Amino acid sequence: MKKYFLFLFALTFLASCKSTVDTKSQVGIKGNWTLTDVSYDGSSYFNVKSFQIADAKCFEGSQWSFVSNNNKGTMELAKAGCPSASGEFMWTITPDQQFTLKFVGEGDKAKKVTAGFVLRVQNQTATSFELVDTANMGGKTTNIVYH
Repeated sequence: MKKYFLFLFALTFLASCKSTVDTKSQVGIKGNWTLTDVSYDGSSYFNVKSFQIADAKCFEGSQWSFVSNNNKGTMELAKAGCPSASGEFMWTITPDQQFTLKFVGEGDKAKKVTAGFVLRVQNQTATSFELVDTANMGGKTTNIVYH
């Protein structure tokens, strides 16, 4: 009888837990991607430093790799006239389509890195997706869209 109640309690607990990741969206992003374009709401004349690395436009042509089963990835930036950069990161997608990204340095443990970025995933298909960041430009909120 004791085992029955323990099983019932465990089953109730598991049923009440809400997932913190959107597994379907994460699996859809798995693989290697090229960032093809960066656009801004209403204008292309903004100078935005993305991910505290380089100007947003420098990310055009960058290579990204996402592994969904361990939420790790790599990024390489190599556009002419821009600084070269590469790095490893941890990522997740929540059920409300928030994409969290945290760069981890070589030898760093992800749980010890407290800074990161939260973007929004939109227009996800089998062959493309967009990440949307927001920035304050002259007192106005502007979307930066990574295609």
